[in-house]
Order: sequence, then structure tokens, then C-alpha cells
Amino acid sequence: MEHKFTVALSKIIKEFSLESIYMPDNPDNILISSIDVNRPGLQLGGFFDYFDNERIQIIGLTEISFLKRFVEEKRRNAIDKLLSRRPPALVICRNLELFPEIVELAQKYKVPVLRTSESTSGFMSGLISFLNVELAPRVTRHGVLVEVYGEGILLLGESGVGKSETAIELVKRGHRLIADDAVEIRRVSSRTLVGSSPENIRHFVELRGVGIINARRIFGMGAVKMTEKVDMVIHLEVWDSNKIYDRLGEENEQTKILGITVPSLTIPVKPGRNLAIIIEVAAMNNRQKKMGYNAAQELLQKLGMTDDIKTQTINKELDWDIY
Repeated sequence: MEHKFTVALSKIIKEFSLESIYMPDNPDNILISSIDVNRPGLQLGGFFDYFDNERIQIIGLTEISFLKRFVEEKRRNAIDKLLSRRPPALVICRNLELFPEIVELAQKYKVPVLRTSESTSGFMSGLISFLNVELAPRVTRHGVLVEVYGEGILLLGESGVGKSETAIELVKRGHRLIADDAVEIRRVSSRTLVGSSPENIRHFVELRGVGIINARRIFGMGAVKMTEKVDMVIHLEVWDSNKIYDRLGEENEQTKILGITVPSLTIPVKPGRNLAIIIEVAAMNNRQKKMGYNAAQELLQKLGMTDDIKTQTINKELDWDIY
């Protein structure tokens, strides 16, 4: 069963600088669990089929103008029917004046009432984006996440294989560190994964023989980043002389994370290999592939071997469950 995440109403109030008109409880204790929001135009007209009372309700100029057409008794009845469903919060946009009935009935049903100066569409867009990140399904896994030439590279491998050392070398070469040791990955849309570091270990890196260092303090603010999309997964493993590694790049490895397929590579590690340079080239090559160019396919075409060798897709069995 998929875990349901929540975000405190206080965090939304702080993020969007909302004015609190009425608050029945500490906003830290009021939890929002739905990514979707609702403009209750149909509900104010009396249609409540498929109404989800877990969504934040947003009222703009259209809804206020609609309510102004009602006589006081009918308007009160319409607002009562909406707030009696006890939505988690009601937000008024454009700093519009509230009908007295809204505050009175909100107090009756203990529904928080907030207000913003933003336009209704602008506020809805920002709120949905915020909720998509805060309430996204997520996993936390052992690894390192770095940004290399704008590509989010997730480094995976056994402890001691050299993930953190490679990340530090990449940071020295001008790239950025997002997370070391624990990477929190969120599925923010049906096509996008975003990685970040748990707050308590953010910017810290463990280097065996040296200890714990703070990458932001040593290399500066430009060497770190809070979040980054996961564009590619690189599996680092100790070189196995009995294993045949892909030398052409014709095989398309893929890793599935939270139901989303991400291109991946397996890079063998042994003394003398400069992993930082290899990962830089892998990041640039991945970007070229996304733009439609594949060097291996071009070489095979020039050699007249396209009919003999077919591209294979290898799926890594890492369809991580949501915790």
C-alpha cells in the first residue's frame, strides 16, 4: 500500500506569505494530504458529486462575483454547504473582501480561512507545483547525487567503491554536489524524478582517511545545490576481469525508480581510471543522446554493421518501493 505524505498548513502559509483571517488550530497541526486543489464554482451552485473534501478550496473573483448575485439567505446556504464538508483550508485570492458569512461559517465548521494578493491562476499554479514536490512519492537510497554539465547523475555502488571521492573530484572540476551517502528521490510528475539530501546531512561528505567535510564551506556556495533532476544512473562496481563490459555503448541500460525509467551505465572501477573524467563524458554523451545523436550508431553505420548488431535494452531491477 502506497504511503500517504502530508505537509503542514503552516509551511504553505510561510511559502506563499498568506494572511490568516481565521485559524481554528495551530497551523502546524493542520495537515494537507492532497496534491490537487479546487475552485468551488460548481459546489457554490449546489453540485457536490465527486467533491473531494481533502483539497484546498480556492476562491477568486469569479466565485465572489457569482455569490454577489445571491440574496443573503441563498448565499449563506451556498457557503454553508461548502464549508460543512470541512475542507482543510479556504483561500481567498486578489485580497478580495470576504462576506461576513464566510468567516462566521468557517468558525462554525473550524475551517481555516486565508487570503493572498496573488491572482487566482497564479496562486493555483504555484500551490500545485509546491504540493507536487512536498507530497511526492519518495525513496531514500544509499548513493551520491551530483550535477555534471546540467545533468543530474546518481552514483550507486557498494560502500568503499569510490562514490564520495569521485563526487569531490567532480566538485573540484566545477560541478555541484547535491547529496552524499543518502539521496532522497521524489517522483514529482509521471516523467520526472528529483533528488535532494536529507536536511541534517546536507553538504556533508565522508572521505575515508580524512573524515567528514563540509563541501559548501570548503569549496563555496557554487559547489553545492539543493535539488536536481535525476537524468542518469551510473552504477560503479569493482572491475571483474571475468565480466564482459559494453565497449560500444550500443546496449541501452535502464534503471526503474518509483516506476520511472532512467538511462543508466555500469562503469567498472580499478586503479588508474579517472572516474571524474569518465562521468563528465558520460553526462555529455547522455545529453547528446537526448538530442537525438548516438555516436555508437553512427560508427556502426559507417562500418556497415547496423544490420548485424541490434540495440539491446537492459533493465536494472531497481524498481524501488516508496517508504
